[in-house]
Amino acid sequence: MSGGSLGAKLAWAAAALVLAVVLVAGAAGAAIASLVTGGDTTPSATAVAEIPPPMLALYTQAAATCPGLPWSVLAAIGTVESANGTSTLPGVTSGMNYAGIAAGPMQMEPGTFAEYSLPVPPGGADPPSVYDPTDAVYATVRDLCASGARNGADLPGAVWAYNHSDTYVAQVLALAQGYSQSPAETVAAGTAGGIAVDWALAQVGTPYIWGGETPGVGFDCSGLVQAAYKVAGVALPRTAQAQYDAGPLLPAGAALLAGDLVFLGAGPNQITHVGLVVAPGQMVDAPHTGAQVRLEAFPATIGAGWGGDVVVGFTRPAA
Repeated sequence: MSGGSLGAKLAWAAAALVLAVVLVAGAAGAAIASLVTGGDTTPSATAVAEIPPPMLALYTQAAATCPGLPWSVLAAIGTVESANGTSTLPGVTSGMNYAGIAAGPMQMEPGTFAEYSLPVPPGGADPPSVYDPTDAVYATVRDLCASGARNGADLPGAVWAYNHSDTYVAQVLALAQGYSQSPAETVAAGTAGGIAVDWALAQVGTPYIWGGETPGVGFDCSGLVQAAYKVAGVALPRTAQAQYDAGPLLPAGAALLAGDLVFLGAGPNQITHVGLVVAPGQMVDAPHTGAQVRLEAFPATIGAGWGGDVVVGFTRPAA
C-alpha cells in the first residue's frame, strides 16, 4: 500500500528485513543479486502459473518505463496487495480497503495515485481510475521510480517507501525472486557461494546472540557465516578475524559475487564484523546485540567507512 513518501531511502544501517519466505538453498543467490541490482529477468514457471497473462504482460510493459525496476518486483507488489487484482476483499474493485486508506489492485492511497496517474498510460482509463489495472500499475511504477528504483539505485528503499514496513520489503523481494529467472542463475545456482548466501538469507529474523551458531536460536556474525558455508560443504574458521585470514582475498576492484564475504573493522589485523555478499552493496549479516539477522547495505569499496569501521576487504571462500 503506497503511503506516498517520496525519496525514502534505506540508510547504511538499514532496519532489519524480516524474511517471510524461506528460500530454497542453492537456487536464489543469483536471482536476488539480479533483483537488487536491477538485472533483467524472464518469468519463471511460478510466475506463469500464478499471474494472469494480461497482468503479467502489463507488469512487464509498465516496468520497462522505469530503467532498473524489475517487472518481478512490480508483480510481487500486485500479488501481495490484491492477488493481481483477483481478490474479492473491499477496496480492490470498488470502495476502500478495511483501513479506509487505499484502493485498487495496487492498493494505493488516493492522493498518491493522483500524483502519479498522469499522463494516462497506453490503454488506461481517461480520466485515470485507481481501480483500472493499467492506470494503477503505471502509477505504481512512477511511484517506485521516484522513490529509488530508477537505475536500480535503491530497490529495497523504493519498496519500503511504497509501504513503510520492513516485513513488506522482505516479502515482496522474496516473492519477486521466485517470479524471476535470470540468465546468470545457471552460473551461480548450486555453487558453494550461492548455497551459502541463500541459506543465510533463510535465517533473516533470527536473533543476534554472541557466540551463536544455531538456526532458529541465534547467531553472531561469524557464526552465521561459518554455518552457511558448512551447509555448502566448505569448512571455515569460527571467528571473523580467522575467516579473513583464511582468505582467499579478492583484489581491489574485483567484481563481487553472491556468497563472497565482506570484512569490516579498523584494519587487516582488527576485523570486527563479517557479512555474506548478496549483491554489490548488499549483505546478509548478524549485526549486533539487540538486532536480528538482516539484509543491509554496505559500501562496496575497500577503505570506505561503515559506521565506526571501514571495509577492510573481501574473500571468496569457495574459490
